[in-house]
Amino acid sequence: MPEGDTLFALAARLRPVLAGQVLTKTDFRVPRLATVDLSGWRVDEVRSIGKHLVMDLSDGERRCAIRSHLGMDGSCRVFRLGQRWTKPGHTARVVLHVDGAQAVGFLLRELHVDTDPDAALAHLGPDLLGPSWDADAALANIAAADPARTVSDVLLDQRIMAGVGNVYRNEICFLLGVHPSTPVVDVDAPEAVGAARTLLWQNRLRPTRNTTGLPGRATHWVYGREKRPCRRCGTPIRRVDGRDRDRVTYFCPTCQPATGSRNGPAPDRR
Repeated sequence: MPEGDTLFALAARLRPVLAGQVLTKTDFRVPRLATVDLSGWRVDEVRSIGKHLVMDLSDGERRCAIRSHLGMDGSCRVFRLGQRWTKPGHTARVVLHVDGAQAVGFLLRELHVDTDPDAALAHLGPDLLGPSWDADAALANIAAADPARTVSDVLLDQRIMAGVGNVYRNEICFLLGVHPSTPVVDVDAPEAVGAARTLLWQNRLRPTRNTTGLPGRATHWVYGREKRPCRRCGTPIRRVDGRDRDRVTYFCPTCQPATGSRNGPAPDRR
């Protein structure tokens, strides 16, 4: 599932292919951008901001950026010229050509061409993996939130801090020893912010996301582990479906009691 670490790693993979290259052809396959032609523009940088991918471009004195959001199903892949795509052509939303390669964005939830991408994303909280990450600003945003909001809701709110998605909000709640429905006012905010930063930072370039620090396939504490025994206490993990398929909640009813009280020390969050 694309979250902040996914986008950070994607930017790192695309950067050697695109950064410093001139776009020889662009093909935007969404109606709103169908007439946009950025061929001849130079790719100055490829970066992530929260769960958004940003490609900064220049053409002499002119500047713009291609900004995308993967959503649940989106991806961006690089192919050699002439190489067969690994996804159906009708799912491509943008094709960027450079010398010897193509970068293709498939099933993107959002696709924009901005003159100022940072202004377009100014509503986001501090980026957990950004160069100017500010934990104090994230804590101030939590303090300003409605205290009755659940910790689960606050963790997913990109205006609080950018980068946490459904996998991490489930894992963070387990690490905190709190039920996802616990009011945020009853949660140790510095511990929540610290867990979010640590987990995303440690996973930003891992080929396989691991929130447990355990070897092998024991990659998650609760996420995706419905009815399987809790790695800590053995109680079967429970699942609650949300209104959206990307908002499924997993928790251990013993380690994360509905009262929000803790049940022993939190597990190692390496």
